[in-house]
Amino acid sequence: MNETPVSVEVNGRRYNWMSRPVVVVCVDGCAYEYLEEAAEAGVAPFLRTLLKPGTALKGDCVVPSFTNPNNLSIVTGVPPAVHGISGNYFFDRESGTEVLMNDPKYLVAPTVLATFAAQGASVAVVTAKDKLRRLLGKGLKGICFSSEKADEATLDENGIDNVLELVGKPVPSVYSADLSEFVFAAGVRLLETRKIDLMYLSTTDYVQHKHAPGTAGANAFYQMMDAYLKQLDALGAVIAITADHGMNAKHDEDGEPNVIYLQERFDDWLGEDAARVILPITDPYVVHHGALGSFATVYLPDGADVDALRTKLAAEDGIELALTGADGCARFELPPARMGDLIVISKQDVVLGTRRVKHDLSGLDVPLRSHGGLSEQTVPLVFSKPVAADVTGRARLRNFDVIDIALNHLQ
Repeated sequence: MNETPVSVEVNGRRYNWMSRPVVVVCVDGCAYEYLEEAAEAGVAPFLRTLLKPGTALKGDCVVPSFTNPNNLSIVTGVPPAVHGISGNYFFDRESGTEVLMNDPKYLVAPTVLATFAAQGASVAVVTAKDKLRRLLGKGLKGICFSSEKADEATLDENGIDNVLELVGKPVPSVYSADLSEFVFAAGVRLLETRKIDLMYLSTTDYVQHKHAPGTAGANAFYQMMDAYLKQLDALGAVIAITADHGMNAKHDEDGEPNVIYLQERFDDWLGEDAARVILPITDPYVVHHGALGSFATVYLPDGADVDALRTKLAAEDGIELALTGADGCARFELPPARMGDLIVISKQDVVLGTRRVKHDLSGLDVPLRSHGGLSEQTVPLVFSKPVAADVTGRARLRNFDVIDIALNHLQ
């Protein structure tokens, strides 16, 4: 019989083997204030016990503060410059086409999850949307399925079948809090029925796009989450909680979205379609944000004066940062091959679009809340056991330190 390894090394970081089940939770769109408000309101008693010095910390997420770059950073332990996933879309200059980056081939670094599984660990991944499931499950010999397509899970594809029977819930709507609840319910049932060494649970930010911290809708979500976290704790798991990004209001006093339509700006400056604006937030599920976020990258025509355009863009009201592609990639640790000539970030209450006619906002039934910029970078790092002093003394923590802390630095 092969002996269990003491540790594994992934992307230059070493991770100790699990001595008990470890559950890492990425709560999509979870600014730290959501946890504080729910705990203060008394609806999240388990979380309240964790929100104290020594177990609750704050860190920075990856910019762009979007779902895919951050989830993949969390499970690889490195920034997008290493793993390659910089958003949902990029522009392929060679083919002249916009490419949806949800194919696992675009992930160019191994995950901690797959590496542990290859060494014999029992690993399970449950994510809300299937777009992320394929990336998170790259190379993984274990359980990996989504709430969205739980009814389609098979042993060959997902390492598990009969998921609905296991969880005892129907397939939820993709636009609902139920999509995230299914993730937690599945996590509990997996831990109850199987030997699990390492589990990764990733939710959707449907609720956070609609409800600010402390509101009834937000608190109801965290009350639900709290009950499942308590069950995971009772089952003996070490719990580590972080987020892929925060969330902020992006509208004016009348509730209308604050949008800078960048493609219209560049059409005026350079001629129609001379430049191409890419919004990496764009994915197949845009009802709750209209494909409007606070980060964009711009591809310019040959011969364009990049620095002059950067300066002009930086002077626009509502723009927080305009950088050349090279400077932006260096600052935010992004892969240059998947970024344009300019990187643009808007201010906290502003989002970036292409052209007004390209954004269908008819699905917004509440004033716009979104993410993508520097203002959504602070996220929680909360653990069910005290964190070692060498962590609390670090100058900077990142959300992609969460697995390292959970496996190597808890007391």
